[in-house]
Amino acid sequence: MSYEKVEQASGLIIGAKQTARAVEADSLVEVIVARDADAKLTGKIISICKDKGLPIHYVESMRRLGRACGIDVGTAVVGLKHNK
Repeated sequence: MSYEKVEQASGLIIGAKQTARAVEADSLVEVIVARDADAKLTGKIISICKDKGLPIHYVESMRRLGRACGIDVGTAVVGLKHNK
């Protein structure tokens, strides 16, 4: 389900560093995390999201998450932006 949500989203933040910045700036409504991503990459983002009460959804594959974003490489984390 979350892959489809990413494919249909109009505003995406792709990658761990950019998503972490966007979470801290309160510009996201939801974060999608790949379960096969390294915990070193995702741990900080998950912690910040929990502190801010931001919903976190998990998907199985970094590669498939990257494809859902329209890129040819995997990604550990994707943020969905507020619709403005």
